[in-house]
Amino acid sequence: MRTSLVAALTLALPLAAQVSFTPRADRIAVQIDGKPYTTFFLAPDGNKPYLYPLSTARGATVTRHFPMETFPGETDDHPHQRGLFFAHGDINGTNFWATEPGSDIPNMGRMKLQKAPEAKAGAKSGTIRAVFDGIDAHGRPIMTETRGIVFYSDPRLRTIDYEIEIRAIERLVFADTKEGTFGIRLATSMTEDKGGRMVNAEGKETEKNVWGQRSPWVDYYGPVDGRTVGVAIFDNPGNPRYPTYWHVRAYGLFAANIFGVRDFTGDKTRDGSMTVERGQTIRFRYRVVIHEGDAKAAGIAELYRQYAAGR
Repeated sequence: MRTSLVAALTLALPLAAQVSFTPRADRIAVQIDGKPYTTFFLAPDGNKPYLYPLSTARGATVTRHFPMETFPGETDDHPHQRGLFFAHGDINGTNFWATEPGSDIPNMGRMKLQKAPEAKAGAKSGTIRAVFDGIDAHGRPIMTETRGIVFYSDPRLRTIDYEIEIRAIERLVFADTKEGTFGIRLATSMTEDKGGRMVNAEGKETEKNVWGQRSPWVDYYGPVDGRTVGVAIFDNPGNPRYPTYWHVRAYGLFAANIFGVRDFTGDKTRDGSMTVERGQTIRFRYRVVIHEGDAKAAGIAELYRQYAAGR
């Protein structure tokens, strides 16, 4: 696979591209404006694919380093919350959320790369496209995930568009659980527990008022290396059940999740599960904006308005 991966990506690299890619057998490194930015880890060991690290345009790291690296003062809970990822805690009884290799979590699934990813570099943006099989706890492929990730070159922001299309190989039931779905684990210094702040599109703040609520976007900001930086996640208006619920915690987990309705509302009569019949597809699109300053200083509300309008 290594030879084919190198060949596929090398052909896609124009000269002087501002967003470019460097392949390895188990990962794809991303460069923006000639500097290393992040790496897309392809999960050959059975973990879910993830992006790590992520930072502002000026280089302040907004993702927790653990468990990929050790860093002074960081927390070491929930090792399965790696970088930026997409996964759900219960699909047909299989856990695709907590899939840390070597753990004793029951019914763990895994994502298996189907073929060499495609990558296209460019002057203003670059795109990775990768296809994975979702393997259930019994070793059977039950779904195919196609992921498209677009990185943008910008002097002020780091913006990532992330699309996930899931085709059901067999009938899929996404169960009602808060353990999901499109998420990031933030740097410990940014968290609400350490003085950071979360705010949603309606102006609600803190975990008490944001967790489990529906909103088109949430921004989570806090200090890194002495200055305030933030991460916003935008829910696309075309996504299922828009606007999404938010599984966002004071300790630094930050995730959009449309399925955990019973958990989020506390109403045991409700059922947030969703069924995708065999051969059918479901698609999710999100934008991640990594910025300097708080949500107001970064103009997150206006950036979301532009995104929702298709820009």
